[in-house]
Amino acid sequence: MKDFRNYIPTKAIETIEYWLNKHQCQLSIKPPRKTKLGDYKFDKGKHCISINDNLNPYSFLITLTHEIAHMVVKDTYPHPVLPHGKEWKLTFRNLMLPLLEVFPSEIQKPLARHLKNPKASSSADYTLLASLKLFDKEKKVTISDIPNGTVFFTHNGRQFLKEKKLRRRFQCKCLTNNRTYVFNPFAEITL
Repeated sequence: MKDFRNYIPTKAIETIEYWLNKHQCQLSIKPPRKTKLGDYKFDKGKHCISINDNLNPYSFLITLTHEIAHMVVKDTYPHPVLPHGKEWKLTFRNLMLPLLEVFPSEIQKPLARHLKNPKASSSADYTLLASLKLFDKEKKVTISDIPNGTVFFTHNGRQFLKEKKLRRRFQCKCLTNNRTYVFNPFAEITL
């Protein structure tokens, strides 16, 4: 079993251990999944969190705290609440604020802004995502890195042509079915 202490900044270990022990949570660290960075389940009376093992320490900590917020909401509110509703946003913000000092200055400001109204995924906040990617061990090619007119492949092997930038995303044409799709600027691709 992989030890989460190897995946987060040292200054955050004590806090995370406290939360996991307090809620008797089973944490598992998984190989990368294409559709999610982490998840939370309440299964057979047990809290279960899983996090992808390929995240940099700061992305891992944010994702883990995101999932811990779901667990705390489950234990705090007796009635069902929306997964990323006001209760979760408040809980996530309250858990993250004491951890802000753990993050380097490049991440602190975008993270503080993100916490004002957290989105369901840190990947949806492009400013925060860009600051977190600065600390990735290996640089991955994203759609933002290639010029218009470049042909690329997605993780599932589909072939696309990058056409143009819209406001925040990129319009691309699938060469298999000629449909137009819109991509997050940090979507990872292969050439």
